[in-house]
Amino acid sequence: MSFQKVGVLGSGIMGSGIAEVAAAAGSLVIVRSRSQATADAMLAGLEKSLAKQVEKEQRTAAEAEAIRSRVSATTSLADLADCDLVIESVVEEISVKKAIFNELDRVVQHHAILATNTSTLSVIELAMETSRPELVCGVHFFNPAPAMSLVEIVRPLCASDETIETVTAFARACGKEPVVVKDQAGFVVNALLFPYLNNAIRLLEQGVASKEGIDVAMKGGCGFPMGPFALLDLVGLDTSLAILDALYAEFADPNFAPVPLLRRMVSAGLLGRKSGSGFYDYRR
Repeated sequence: MSFQKVGVLGSGIMGSGIAEVAAAAGSLVIVRSRSQATADAMLAGLEKSLAKQVEKEQRTAAEAEAIRSRVSATTSLADLADCDLVIESVVEEISVKKAIFNELDRVVQHHAILATNTSTLSVIELAMETSRPELVCGVHFFNPAPAMSLVEIVRPLCASDETIETVTAFARACGKEPVVVKDQAGFVVNALLFPYLNNAIRLLEQGVASKEGIDVAMKGGCGFPMGPFALLDLVGLDTSLAILDALYAEFADPNFAPVPLLRRMVSAGLLGRKSGSGFYDYRR
């Protein structure tokens, strides 16, 4: 199952990755960005990603060109009007996402599915901002979307069986392994992952070991491909803090309460790779 035309709201790393995945599955994709500069940067990044795949012989030049030709960018939400599926992938703030879903409901054709790529926020709250709650769900891709195989299909109470089945089939057509999950904070992966990351920061704050030592221990002792501090920097410390805050707000479990060091680092603008410095320095 592939949608004829897919809209992606957000042109950052996740939005660009989702656009590439959907285009590779055969859909026409239009990405809405906040400015022409970020739209152009997204298209340039897509071309670079596809060029690397050709260089590594993961795709032919013809395949890469076909994928690129199916992706366009816009700064106008109205250009998403005739999409069959729109996937929102903007900042993890519920008020921002609510406003977007309210506007999408007015702009996008009435039978289209509206989905969110949220990693932890309530999907039902977004669905109730629309006049089509049965056509709203979560489609949580993981970073980087072209490489990561999992997609969490988040089912709010209002979503119809047909919506969930259609979006699950779309994820499979994109070459992904979909898992249908309940609409609760963190879903499956983040509900398990972020207490672990939070506790790694706690060990660092307590002086149990250095960040380098903890990363080495978890890679060598548990076989993880990446240590917790390298992963936190990749995800973004601000995103990690937002996820932990959302988990704690829903469950009031002390294990979800962000370690003070994480909050202080975010306040200092140390966000990880995106800012050039987090637990590690990426400016060299």
